[in-house]
Amino acid sequence: MFDFFISTLTVAGIYGLMALGLNVQAGVSGLLNFGHIAFAGIGAYATGIAVQAGWHPVAGAACGVLVAMALGWCVARLGRQLGSDYWGIATLAIAEILRTVATNEDWLTGGANGIAGIPSLFDGLGRPWSALAFLALVLLALGAFALLASRLASGRFGRALRLMREEPQLAICMGYDLRQLKSHAIMAGAAVTALGGSLYAHYMSFAGPDYMMAAETFLLWTMLMIGGLGNTAGVLTGVVLVQAAYALVPFAKDHFHFSSDLAGALRLGLIGAILLACLLWRSQGLIPEKLRRIP
Repeated sequence: MFDFFISTLTVAGIYGLMALGLNVQAGVSGLLNFGHIAFAGIGAYATGIAVQAGWHPVAGAACGVLVAMALGWCVARLGRQLGSDYWGIATLAIAEILRTVATNEDWLTGGANGIAGIPSLFDGLGRPWSALAFLALVLLALGAFALLASRLASGRFGRALRLMREEPQLAICMGYDLRQLKSHAIMAGAAVTALGGSLYAHYMSFAGPDYMMAAETFLLWTMLMIGGLGNTAGVLTGVVLVQAAYALVPFAKDHFHFSSDLAGALRLGLIGAILLACLLWRSQGLIPEKLRRIP
């Protein structure tokens, strides 16, 4: 039970990092990025490849962050004339292309088998201290980036991103370069998400193409929509609720003795019910974004 609790908190913390990265793009900036999980996949694969090459884990994480930021810069400049909906579809296509490449390039990514044997960061401490140390690292990173995201959202840069989201023509009239703002928002979110992907690879001791499934992106979107787009506290609340739903289903399975297939369906149904309830009664999320209104 103790190990399960620590594992649930660790995974929730890692998904919290990824959700914060998506919130910078979708919540604060209003960018429909449906391929966001590709940044986490890049972080995971960079860590796996770096460890195989004998590099230090910090170097692998740094490479993943840099590559993800470079991809974010390219994605921000993708199709300048595309509307937001079509741009979102294009980001989904890019993520699927990267997943297909990862599945087929055996020499680099291990193909469909992925990269196994990625060491945990604190194996030398022994159990349960290694798991506790890793959890402490994840929570420290989550707390630091949550604080940074809150400061960013309330600062000048955050106000510029919100202006771009709400009134892009006014932002242009005020002298803002929308392409530059878009690039900075996507690169910032990509960096945080790639770090989350790197930590996930170390935690699972594995990096594979399943990390870049489109369903993972939509899981992050679900967390944002339940908690509240554009609000850091809301995002973390959404992460906690979704991970709690994931964690409670195994207990229900053991208590009521139903099959694993039914447990998987129940998990998806429970999360879907939470999302539907929020859309019906709290359309802006449980903790909506607070905007200053000028009378």
